[in-house]
Amino acid sequence: MDRLMVSVSGVRGMIGGTLTPHVACEFGCAFAAMLGAGKKVAIGRDTRTSGPMIRNAVAAGLLAGGVHVVDLGVVSTPGAAFMTARLGCDGGVVITASHNPIEYNGIKFLQPTGTGLSAGDAERLKQIWQARQWSFAGPLEQGEETRDGRTAGQHVSSVLSAVDIFAIADKRFKVVLDSVNGAGCVEAPVLLGKLGCEYKHLNAEGTGRFAHPPEPVEENLRELCQAVKAQRAAVGFAQDADADRLAIVDEKGVFIGEEYTLALATAFVLRKRKGAIATNLATSRMVDDIAAAAGCRVVRSPTGEANVVDAMCREGCIFGGEGGGGVIEPRVVPVRDSLVGMAYLLQQMAETGKTVSQLVAEIPRYVMVKTKQPCPQEAVADILTAAREAFAGDADVRFNDQDGLRIDLAQAWVSVRASNTEPIIRVMGEARDRATIETLIQRVRSVVQAVLA
Repeated sequence: MDRLMVSVSGVRGMIGGTLTPHVACEFGCAFAAMLGAGKKVAIGRDTRTSGPMIRNAVAAGLLAGGVHVVDLGVVSTPGAAFMTARLGCDGGVVITASHNPIEYNGIKFLQPTGTGLSAGDAERLKQIWQARQWSFAGPLEQGEETRDGRTAGQHVSSVLSAVDIFAIADKRFKVVLDSVNGAGCVEAPVLLGKLGCEYKHLNAEGTGRFAHPPEPVEENLRELCQAVKAQRAAVGFAQDADADRLAIVDEKGVFIGEEYTLALATAFVLRKRKGAIATNLATSRMVDDIAAAAGCRVVRSPTGEANVVDAMCREGCIFGGEGGGGVIEPRVVPVRDSLVGMAYLLQQMAETGKTVSQLVAEIPRYVMVKTKQPCPQEAVADILTAAREAFAGDADVRFNDQDGLRIDLAQAWVSVRASNTEPIIRVMGEARDRATIETLIQRVRSVVQAVLA
């Protein structure tokens, strides 16, 4: 099912299908029209083999609209966001499909601060694109393109400023890193080297030919788990293709679950500072338990990095992120950043003297189940209505429809929503035990199947 996805998360589609150079150029034209001639935009990309084609097409649209372009080259998404703000740009663009398979690519648009577009601005950009409301500059008014290759050094320096370098370096941690031949190949080794780590780097060629599916989930990280055990490493880190998400493998070679990335980072931050934490409605209750123990509150937002950042700004949150391995530290850059997640866990280990498995054992345990399946957009509303009706008679049920539908029960929660980045519907949930949540997930999936049938 190939559908061009245009949402608050940007544009995604399949190469050779819905995401063509023509479409990419049009979105460059639309972004130029939204910003205005004479503005400046930073462009970075991950290592996908289709990246140069899409980057060049977007840049052509921007330049034709009179917007100046700063080419960052191959960089992580947090690195591109960092440089968008550092260079004083009026906006940014990242050519990436994040954790999606190689057949996908995408275009993510950034505000001057480096954050993703707000929902309102994303809708405005979509309307400009749909209406073809742009014009082209004359030969003397077209934008100019320059190059800036400083992203890795400057981004890493910002991450280092947020941690105790010497405390970490003193431990000489042994680390195994899997960058899936993506954009993290450059910045992450620089960070680990500066932190005094001895590291083995798997899938370290920035070819964009992914050694395994780029989503950092358990079934894709068997090589990393084996390498951690073989190397007797203290920790294993896995990045997705654009290095904004981080998954962790403990010292025993056990994948601990991508939800623990934010939970561990939250525990670290709240030991140092007190304040509200922001996350989305699909993130584990572990964050709520950690915040409650520290006397702090959690603000929930719809899924999508831009929505979490909006909540952080609105509620004055000191930290945030998303449960799929996304850590957002606004003191570094207000987007998900795998480098921050690595540095914070290493400092937590250094200061406490505890292993990853010991730190994980201190966090209240839940079982989360995540499922997904293809779903036509026109069926989503009917699925949400049917799911609400199916649970309306349950005791103490609470519904939240900010983002699809979340159903909260006394012992568990489950959500059903359409993806912002793929033509699928996600059904996920969490409980204290596997039997409870699997039964609940199956109830919702039965509703989905009935509607689709």
